[in-house]
Amino acid sequence: MKFRKHRPVGHRWVVAVGTAFAMLLATGGVVVSSTVARAASTTGVTSTSVTIGATVPLTGPAAPGYSEIAPAVDAVFKWANAHGGVYGRKIKYIYLNDKYDPTTTATLTRKLVLDDHIFADVGSLGTPTDLAIQKYLNTEKVPHLFIESGCNCWSTSKYPATTGWQPPYTVTGKILGYYIESHFKGKKIGELYQDTEFGQDFIKGINKEVPSSEVVSKQSYDVTTLSGAMTTQMSALKAAGAQVVVMATIPAATALAMLPAAAIGFTPQYVLDNVGADPPTVGPLLSAYTTAATHTKKAAAAATALMNGAITALYQPPESTAANPWIQVEKKILQKYTPTLWAQHGLDGDTEYGIALGYTFVQALKAAGKNLTRTSLIKAIDTKASTFKTPGFVPLNYSKTVHYGFEGGEVTEATTSAGTFKTPVGTWPGTKVLSPVYVTTVGNGPVKVYHGTEPAVPTTLSKTA
Repeated sequence: MKFRKHRPVGHRWVVAVGTAFAMLLATGGVVVSSTVARAASTTGVTSTSVTIGATVPLTGPAAPGYSEIAPAVDAVFKWANAHGGVYGRKIKYIYLNDKYDPTTTATLTRKLVLDDHIFADVGSLGTPTDLAIQKYLNTEKVPHLFIESGCNCWSTSKYPATTGWQPPYTVTGKILGYYIESHFKGKKIGELYQDTEFGQDFIKGINKEVPSSEVVSKQSYDVTTLSGAMTTQMSALKAAGAQVVVMATIPAATALAMLPAAAIGFTPQYVLDNVGADPPTVGPLLSAYTTAATHTKKAAAAATALMNGAITALYQPPESTAANPWIQVEKKILQKYTPTLWAQHGLDGDTEYGIALGYTFVQALKAAGKNLTRTSLIKAIDTKASTFKTPGFVPLNYSKTVHYGFEGGEVTEATTSAGTFKTPVGTWPGTKVLSPVYVTTVGNGPVKVYHGTEPAVPTTLSKTA
């Protein structure tokens, strides 16, 4: 069964004719113009530039895959800058390596604010890391935007300058829990999760839909000590008779769970939060960890096949859908503006994530107006983000009281039965769509079918990428 097959791809954007550099991208686009906006008296903003920053794991346990995101975000900014910036302002993006360590995150964020004088913190990655800076940025009234984490904690009246971007983990958990109850009802369910808000919020969602009587074992891991195979956890899940194992794991942890499970002959149906479910990210880790242990290519090839059949929930088109117009544009941006990143990874779930997030921010800058301030930026997101054009299957759901981005997704399976696709780091299972697009909230509301259409790529974006 396939869904989204006949979603419309038509769209309207107007190209304004003016000076050689002038271009107006309407309906969620950006104003790219050589006409200089009036200089604002806001930190990080001049008449010709806007400086933003982020902390991301370029090394450390969360680096595999995630280290690609910030350069992909910056590729979109380079695209915007190449066409005059937003209201004449070029975007300067400073991203620093925090190694996924909250203490380092706090130190580097203060550097960004006090030394680099950033206008906003955009696209910092991680739940424990961003929790370490949330209060500080809000106290300093620095917008803390589009956090690369689905923690429920990003939407709270206590911290109005903070917003998430991807679906809350509880929303993803509810959608997958709903699917489990519809297709694996009565099966024994095991749970493996990172023992932070990431894993806890995801499991909350699962448990809102899956009866506690079906959960036979709950296992967790500490990301700060994650260094080897999780044999203990997977052995416990096997001993409990788990037939379906749901996992809230970063990519490295996904690999470190699947490998010992295979070694002990444990082959459950895996249902993964999308954080750790991207085949081009997890596959090389499975291969690398196996090769390190066995030194054989045959064993490595068998290991990468463990992703075949894994179920997850996606909120934007999978990178394997080469005909999708958004995927085509994202590839062009990566190839042109980050050729090294493209040569190393191509378009995978992480580079796709970065492109979409960066484009969201460019639209937010445009919506905030020529006289840019931190207040006007947050207000623009709160009031206009539902009109932004993104690859997401559902609109961004920001408001003055809700600071989550997407609150929906569709259930998919990574499977060679849907074909395979290649990246510079290997060949991976294609993606089979298993459900319609669902929407829900972090609360007790139902999981419902979304009847809207997938947004189309603006014509001017596809022409200028």
